[in-house]
Amino acid sequence: MTNRTNTPKLLDNPPIPVQAKLAAAWGTLIYLILYIDYFHLYQPGEIDDIRGGFIFAFDISGGLISIFFVIIAIPGLMVMLSMALPARVSRATNLVVASLQIPLMVFNIVGSPSDFVIYYILTIGVELLILAFILRTAWTWPRASAVTAGRTKTDLRQSA
Repeated sequence: MTNRTNTPKLLDNPPIPVQAKLAAAWGTLIYLILYIDYFHLYQPGEIDDIRGGFIFAFDISGGLISIFFVIIAIPGLMVMLSMALPARVSRATNLVVASLQIPLMVFNIVGSPSDFVIYYILTIGVELLILAFILRTAWTWPRASAVTAGRTKTDLRQSA
């Protein structure tokens, strides 16, 4: 009789590049922003206000919609910029943009109806957690060692 032992095979967990983590976080954030804005339309009277030409306390105009576009475009562009910019520039850009996004996210609770406070606390809380992840990831971006700092990948492969 044979004794069988089932040894589980561990899954490989390769390191994820910092740029990919940041791009994924920005992608998640923009996705949530869009859905949160969409669900905002479910609040009673919101669609009537929009049809009446108002959003929050503002008259709907080309200028207002342009401002909204810029506000939404920035985190959307950060998906690409996190991957495309050089490490030093990407780190600084992620730190600055994520820091500037925090007050924008928190502003969304202003004027919210009392029966939707839980919704806003939940959604803004998740957005702030993602922004905290972005800030932490960019702040703790790994440094190149002194040995490899000036060498290219090709140089490193050739010396191996």
